[in-house]
Amino acid sequence: MPLLVTGTIGIDTVHTPTAKAEEVSGGSCAYFAAAAAFHHEPVRIVGAVGGDWPENHATLLESIDGLCLDGLERRNDSKTFAWGGRYFDNMNQRETLFTELGVLEEAPPKVPASYSDSRLIFLANSHPTVQMDLLLKFPDRELAVADTMDLWINIARDELLALFKEIDGLIINDSEAEQLTEISNPITAARAIIEMGPSFVIVKKGEHGAVLVHKDGIAVVPAFPLELDGVIDPTGAGDSFAGGFMGYIAASGRLDFPAMQAGMAWGTVTASFTLGSFGLDGLCSTTREDLEARMLDFRRIAQIS
Repeated sequence: MPLLVTGTIGIDTVHTPTAKAEEVSGGSCAYFAAAAAFHHEPVRIVGAVGGDWPENHATLLESIDGLCLDGLERRNDSKTFAWGGRYFDNMNQRETLFTELGVLEEAPPKVPASYSDSRLIFLANSHPTVQMDLLLKFPDRELAVADTMDLWINIARDELLALFKEIDGLIINDSEAEQLTEISNPITAARAIIEMGPSFVIVKKGEHGAVLVHKDGIAVVPAFPLELDGVIDPTGAGDSFAGGFMGYIAASGRLDFPAMQAGMAWGTVTASFTLGSFGLDGLCSTTREDLEARMLDFRRIAQIS
């Protein structure tokens, strides 16, 4: 099933307790697409960058087999979205140092006519009005899944709730689920979100894995266990999880509960490679054979089929 993603393609500056990386490749759309391409192709990108987008970032994205960049707009007179953040000793906690919206303050990128048969739509993190605008261009979609963040819950709640009525699934982290529902238990919070519109919700819990709440049941998947020195930068791990999940769903051609359970496992293993380096380097230096080998380890460790 043709898979399309829209979201940010950005330039990140990341501080961790042990290192700093400046102007590395990032953005929700980029991480998602790189992860999804392990499982399915083509992965169609709809996004925009400015004239300051580094050439090595372009080369990196272009090097990923399975990506279709027909929907990537380069706006020479604009600035690329940029984000800076600092992680604390507990890598589940971070603070944003700066956000430069750049092209995100302009009109959304156009959707190429060649993308019109897309059936699986992933709305990576961006303003819910922008997400809705793209979603409504695909009335024949079979599955639409969105991500969001605390900012939109705070400043665009009404628009976000309107989006929830149009999507099939939501992927959200546990703190955002609690912020949205005022419920700390992730399963109960997910059920409350389902009452807002989506038919399933995946709550990400960082190093504690993720939980899927679906009309046909509940599924829990642990995180892939990494040594301390194997976690370099958590940025983009959630987007990579979503990419692995949706890429598996697109490749399987199935939308049922068992397929989503399997997709969560593949999303978890795919995201584990993002954690091992800054930017997209971890995903781009990984092979399909690496992914399958780690999946075998994960099945043994987590005792999943």
